[in-house]
Amino acid sequence: MATDLRSWLVVYLKGLCMGSADAVPGVSGGTIALITGIYERLIGAITAVDVDRILTILGGVRPGRQRDAYDAFMEMDGVFLLVLGGGIATAIITVTRLLDWAIESIPVLTFGFFFGLILASAVVLYSEVSLDTPRRAAAAVLGFTVAFLVSGPASAAIDNGLGFVVVAGAIAVSAMILPGISGSLLLIILGQYQFMIGTLREFTDGLLAVALGRAPVSSLVGDGTVVVAFCSGALVGLFTIAHAVKLALVHYREATLAFLVSLILGALRAPVVNATQELNGGAGTDLSVWTVELLAVFLATAVVGAAVVLLVDHYGDIDLD
Repeated sequence: MATDLRSWLVVYLKGLCMGSADAVPGVSGGTIALITGIYERLIGAITAVDVDRILTILGGVRPGRQRDAYDAFMEMDGVFLLVLGGGIATAIITVTRLLDWAIESIPVLTFGFFFGLILASAVVLYSEVSLDTPRRAAAAVLGFTVAFLVSGPASAAIDNGLGFVVVAGAIAVSAMILPGISGSLLLIILGQYQFMIGTLREFTDGLLAVALGRAPVSSLVGDGTVVVAFCSGALVGLFTIAHAVKLALVHYREATLAFLVSLILGALRAPVVNATQELNGGAGTDLSVWTVELLAVFLATAVVGAAVVLLVDHYGDIDLD
């Protein structure tokens, strides 16, 4: 029994590491899964989840169906997914609170760090990419162009409606199966990163207030609706977009890699734009706010961020096969 508890504690701690990585743009939870040796088990568990098994589990509330529900749950490696997911969720909630504060209080340091993370991720992954055919070159150009345009100043004007939040959740979670591709980075490209981490902080603060009797449950409706919409999109994306991307890697590996890695490179615009907006008080992207001192700080923290990714890469063999 003690051995089982220790093994599940290890899985939970690995989930904490994955969640911490997922919360930071430029570092992938999939990479951490590879490094910690659970990537293949994670993919196996995710792909084992299907409609029939879910319906069988839900049918376990009926008399005589409990055994079938239990078997279906174990076939999906359900305990592993729950424990790992608990670790991921714990880390995301705690790390994003810190990042939300950092973006507001020290934006140049924070976005400089993000810039280094993203740049080093692109450099590391480009060793996997070959642009020796027109199709691959076109995919690379398309990926860079899409990210560069979407992550510009216009991203701040993107509507934060529930429909788009669902789409953002679906797209971001697809990165879970892609070592080297960060879900948080995809949220930055979509202009949803700061909105979502701020909403998550408000929601968790609201939960605590309700638990302590300081606020009514109704106070959770606004932020809670956004969080539920994002999680719903994430669930849909996990079993649709994630599978589609995996199939694309199997059948069109080089072109898909060229697109994804160029997407990262094009997203380098986002930290610069976001830092500039924060320096301007959230209004506009006037570059005149950048002084030599601020630029030096931005570049210094970018070096630190790049070093983190290179360190992770050194201890983990990133392989998208």
